[in-house]
Parts: sequence; structure tokens; C-alpha cells
Amino acid sequence: MSIHISAKPGEIAPLVLLPGDPLRAKFIANELLTNPRLVSETRNCLFYTGYYKNKQISVGASGMGCPSIGIYSYELYTEYQVDTIIRIGTCGAYDPGLRLFDLINVKEAVSESTFALHAWGIHDSVIECQGDVYNTINTVAAQKGWPLHCGAIHSSDVFYSNQEGFSPLAMQHNCLAVEMESFALFANAKHCGKNAACLLTVSDLIAAKQKISPDEREKALLPMMQLALETAHHRIIE
Repeated sequence: MSIHISAKPGEIAPLVLLPGDPLRAKFIANELLTNPRLVSETRNCLFYTGYYKNKQISVGASGMGCPSIGIYSYELYTEYQVDTIIRIGTCGAYDPGLRLFDLINVKEAVSESTFALHAWGIHDSVIECQGDVYNTINTVAAQKGWPLHCGAIHSSDVFYSNQEGFSPLAMQHNCLAVEMESFALFANAKHCGKNAACLLTVSDLIAAKQKISPDEREKALLPMMQLALETAHHRIIE
């Protein structure tokens, strides 16, 4: 049992899907897993373990931002011997070619955050996904015929700001969109020698000022959830 996760040893699977929202984790567990079991509810950050096509998978919440996912992913890697984490979340599009509901497989996270530097002495502002999960996601998507964008993402520590325009660092690295967690997840995985990937659904078109409505979100995020689950099942079979 870790500080922030109350699951007992062995109650969390080696592969974890990690949305930010606890209610999204609950939805995945109850609607898409078989025999889901609530294994932690500390701070209402819910974690479940169940089965997808007879393969054991866990799903839990990371909260918002690098500090929060930094805590949960590190404890999963070190206290529960988790091997692979796939973050599943939403993002705001920078690239004008993206549309609402598009899926992005994150190749690298670009950030002004000092998380990696202060946590692990990693000076890079760009950290790649870790291990070969990124390739597995691409393979599964191709096999299913599911469209998928691939590239860099901007992990920002700032949601509200008086700054105008997109981040210069993000533009320098041709980031497709912005979110708030991948950089810390990839940094922790790099430090711990673990696997990490990130799948995102475009929920906002920043320049066009369009976004998915709250009523649309549950249905809109299903393709991302299904791709993550199929990727998890593919990896467990291997």
C-alpha cells in the first residue's frame, strides 16, 4: 500500500490505463471491463481492476497536471510493480488540420515544466514516450482501420493565462495539441525504466473556439478507450 493508493499488493495489474478523471475511470471499469473491483478510493481517486477479453487490466485516475500524475504514476511503478501505463485523456488542438474527436498517439511530450529536472535531474524539455507501447498502439490502430494522428504534444503547467498565442516552445517542436500530464508520466517512466504511452482525444479546437459539449464527452471518448484496451490486450497476449 502506497501513500496515495490504498490497494493491497497484487490488486493492481501490471498494465494500467490512467485517465485524469476518477469518474472516467469508473465508467471504463463498469462499462468496458468484466468483473471490475474497486481496489482503491483514497482521496476519491478511484482505481479498479478487472478483465478485458479475459486479460487482467487496471484503470485509475491521475488527477490533473504534472504534479498529480507524477505522484500516481511513480507509486504505481515503484510500489505496485506496474510495468506499463497508458494515459488516456483529452487535449486542445494547435494544429488547424485536427478536428474534434480525432485521436492522437503521443510520440514525445514537450514542456516548460521543471518537473523532470527537479525530480530526476533530467534537463530535457522534450521527453519521448517510453518503451514500445507507442508502436503497439499504431499497430493495433492500423489493424482495426482506426484513424490516428502521431506526433509531439505540449504538456503545459498552465490552463488559464494572460499570455496570447501558442507556446513558442510548442511551436518550435510542431506540437499537435496541448494537455497537462504526459511530460511527467514519460519522465517517471524514463527514470524507473518502465513503459509509458499517451492516447488523446481532441476535445477543443483552440483557434476555432470549438469544443466537445459535456453531453458528447462520454460517447466521444469511447474510441480512445477501446483503442487503449485493445492495445493492452495485445501486449498481454505477447
